[in-house]
Amino acid sequence: MSARSLSKDQQQALLDAARAAQLKAYAPYSKFLVGAAVLDDQGRVHAGCNVENAAYPEGVCAEAGALSAMVLAGGQRARAVLVVGTGGEWITPCGGCRQRLREFCAPDTPILTASDVAMGPQFTMAQLLPGGFGPDHLEAKGTKP
Repeated sequence: MSARSLSKDQQQALLDAARAAQLKAYAPYSKFLVGAAVLDDQGRVHAGCNVENAAYPEGVCAEAGALSAMVLAGGQRARAVLVVGTGGEWITPCGGCRQRLREFCAPDTPILTASDVAMGPQFTMAQLLPGGFGPDHLEAKGTKP
């Protein structure tokens, strides 16, 4: 699914869910609130927010929360993802989240960005993680259960 094949309603649903999640973010250290939303293979939207921790590497990114919500609800594939950042700036997923997303996204899955005031550029999974390692690599070797 390309970003162009997402309907305006789907894009708006992702944006609304990500912004609502962003408002719930727990970011007492960085003050950088992030929300993410995933459109799953059944057309449902799942959201997550960043949750910081005093032991910095133990925090959770918004994308990880949204993917967890998708899996919990029975979703198996992400058809689109939207990430929203703070302070008028759009953001892309961090390196770790790019790999997390790759687990559930095809190379052409649209990754949309937004700020708290406007939509930002759109990417594909392959643009954000070129040559990314994913489940298909393990399936090709017969090592995936």
